[in-house]
Amino acid sequence: MCGNDGNAVTMAGCYARHLPAKSTGAQLASGRGVPHSTPLRLAVITMAANVPDLSDDDGWAEALRLRDLVRGLREGGYEIAGVLGADAQLPEKLGALAPDVLIVDAESGARDAIEHVVWATQDAPRPIVLFTEEHDPAHVREAMAVGVVAYVVAGLAPERVRPVIDVAIARFEHEQVLRGELAAARSQLASKAAEREVVDRAKALLMQRHGLAEPQAYARLRSTAMNQSLSIAEVSRRLLDMAALFG
Repeated sequence: MCGNDGNAVTMAGCYARHLPAKSTGAQLASGRGVPHSTPLRLAVITMAANVPDLSDDDGWAEALRLRDLVRGLREGGYEIAGVLGADAQLPEKLGALAPDVLIVDAESGARDAIEHVVWATQDAPRPIVLFTEEHDPAHVREAMAVGVVAYVVAGLAPERVRPVIDVAIARFEHEQVLRGELAAARSQLASKAAEREVVDRAKALLMQRHGLAEPQAYARLRSTAMNQSLSIAEVSRRLLDMAALFG
């Protein structure tokens, strides 16, 4: 098992085996693969009150840390699809940009803002990487709990950016698989519970109308199911339908 200590670089080796050679974050979310040579498109989400214009050099003077982060990502070989604020229009903006990975820039753990980003991606989940000035184990756990897949203290050298993104995608894919398996298991349990309820109702009907004991009622259902090559649940449904039709 890969740990949740928030150190994305040291987890790279652990999660690398989960990363397909030809998939990216948005494609992982939608099930579509792309050639590995295709540059990843990143959306940088800032918690700053004012979002600087990428083409405005003066504007960047007010957000040096954010500028350095974007520069490091570009030097790492990634395409910056846009720099967005964590506002109410974030879901629509992300839908229009369709980035592969989300980079969240925050001065602190900013749990509320991170939860907003996770909410904004609920219809189209994507890997979320948090870059922050603060290294607090409690905030690492909180961020991971709400959906962040990599937690990185600011100041990461450009050559170490790619392992962080690779880990985020690998971990995201791994967690998506686990969520899918859990959903399938829950659905199966719910289906089996519904089938048991139908069989119980059919047994009760046979017991009431034919004066059978429960084992005898079940044996009759099972015998009919074997003779007709049907499941006991299906025979029970048909019996109940006939009873409802003819009374």
